[in-house]
Amino acid sequence: MIKGIVFDIKKYAVHDGPGIRTTVFLKGCPLSCIWCHNPESKGFAIEKIKKELRLGGKVLESMETVGREMTVREVMEEIEKDILFYEESGGGVTFSGGEVFVQHEFLLALLKSCKEKGIKTCVDTSGYVNRSILEKSIPLTDIFLYDIKLMDEELHKKYCGVPNRQILENFRVIYESGAEVRLRFPVIPSVTDTEDNLKKVAEFAAQFPGVPADLLPYHKIGKDKYRRLGQEYLMDGVEKPSDEYMQRIADFFNGYGIKTKTGG
Repeated sequence: MIKGIVFDIKKYAVHDGPGIRTTVFLKGCPLSCIWCHNPESKGFAIEKIKKELRLGGKVLESMETVGREMTVREVMEEIEKDILFYEESGGGVTFSGGEVFVQHEFLLALLKSCKEKGIKTCVDTSGYVNRSILEKSIPLTDIFLYDIKLMDEELHKKYCGVPNRQILENFRVIYESGAEVRLRFPVIPSVTDTEDNLKKVAEFAAQFPGVPADLLPYHKIGKDKYRRLGQEYLMDGVEKPSDEYMQRIADFFNGYGIKTKTGG
């Protein structure tokens, strides 16, 4: 029986692909992006995180478990509860992380089960995966949500902890297979939004006619999680990009013939 470690299942998600969706978050990620808003997803094992409750000026602390072992059947039972919403809205299930391909056997089993049930699937990935594993997922996946962060390999290693060559090659593998793929670009001030990187990402995306791009603005939602995990938050002082700034980047991408919007 195939089992995996799930750290969250989000119902009625509307930013992780088309329609109303259930998003299943798998634990574990080989990347170490300094802006990651789900630091609890990085570890490969079940772990504890500090939980705080404020009552009458007092702070009560306890420990919360992050991650639980689940079978394919248990995850599918959660997914299948909302089939009617998927059918009515054109939605489905999105598998996210962490990096979903870290648990590739579990992921492939879930994708196969969804396929058998007629449930539409999205895979949200960094693309940092062995090509042979990726290719097994393509016939089982309706849409890939694919992160492209930095084009310079040394900068990618500096800010994300791994090289990007395999990531860029795998994007091409998906595109040439005929599968649907959306490029997702996180706009991280002074990191990914430099003039050089914007130009190189746009030039890369323009090589794949018909592939749209989603701009994902930096936010601080995950900041408190770092404190609760006892980890340093490296993005202190960085502000969320304004709507006007995001529109200028969208216009820049549109100028390359890339259909671009802000948000997932």
